[in-house]
Amino acid sequence: RIINYTPQLSTSDVESAIERAFGVWSAVSPLTFTRIVQGEADINIAFAQGDHGDISPFDGPNGILAHAFQPGQGIGGDAHFDAEETWTKTSRNYNLFIVAAHEFGHSLGLAHSSNPVALMYPNYIFREPSTFSLPQDDINGIQALYGSSNRPIQPTGATTPTACDPRLTFDAATTFRGEILFFTDKYFWRRHPWLRRVELNFISLFWPSLPNGIQAAYEDFDRDLVFLFKGRQYWALNGYEIQRGYPRDISNYGFPSSVQAIDAAVSYRRKTYFFVNSQFWRYDNERQFMEPGYPKSILRSFPGIGNKVDAVFQQDSYLHLNVTLGKGGPVYYAFDLSTQSVTRISRSNRWLNCR
Repeated sequence: RIINYTPQLSTSDVESAIERAFGVWSAVSPLTFTRIVQGEADINIAFAQGDHGDISPFDGPNGILAHAFQPGQGIGGDAHFDAEETWTKTSRNYNLFIVAAHEFGHSLGLAHSSNPVALMYPNYIFREPSTFSLPQDDINGIQALYGSSNRPIQPTGATTPTACDPRLTFDAATTFRGEILFFTDKYFWRRHPWLRRVELNFISLFWPSLPNGIQAAYEDFDRDLVFLFKGRQYWALNGYEIQRGYPRDISNYGFPSSVQAIDAAVSYRRKTYFFVNSQFWRYDNERQFMEPGYPKSILRSFPGIGNKVDAVFQQDSYLHLNVTLGKGGPVYYAFDLSTQSVTRISRSNRWLNCR
């Protein structure tokens, strides 16, 4: 039962978000949910602020967003949302559907998960509602309590990449103030030079307005900027802040309209190399123009690595180019530009501490 509403969203938007949030759990379990408009419900939903009569007062904007109580008598199962938060149906501030789906997990008996990509992870992470798929960790949790779905075909959860999967490929890679970031679908791996553990995170956790599926990235050391590309658009980051005026069109670099996407990019000695299909372009960072005589053949200029690059980054005077070799799986080549030769070949996920 929805006890009251937030004025920041229309009544229909609130009801739609609540209905879809329950649908996340009913789709993978035998549970069904029925809304009532009067009388006592198992799960009462309310917007409240400050001390609102339970043991957990709210703390105002940007603190505790909501809470829900484990199943039981009285207040058990109820879900409360802080009325002082800014609730939306987009990526701005706090998306009601995402928070409600998490809280209803608690209402049904789930605790927090230690898996950073799970819906029941304790931090708010925006995920696009229209394409949301419940991660397998959450499916396992709800089915442990209530059993499997009654559907003839059992639903499966959103696929989470595994670091040591020999088939793991990188969509893009870049250095980032001493770290290395590897992008895969809606996730990115974060490798810190002094930490053994490589972190997996959602792109939306750090940059809610960025799209999934980043295709290329590079760091401009002199300007302390990281550039990310998808399709014909690109974004500039300073630290974790997206710069104003982005996204922009790649025509700003001098690419013709025939180039619809960048496969990989890397900056080295004030030149940026852009890999597009079987060719590459070179851009002068200081003079800000595409150098004449390009594009050139990858096969001829980077002998030994094939004719297509998935991702690339620069470290220790080498370019590390990630390539998928059909049945051979994804590998990386350490390429010395000064000698125009490959100095090392290994599996791509060695960067994620896999042996």
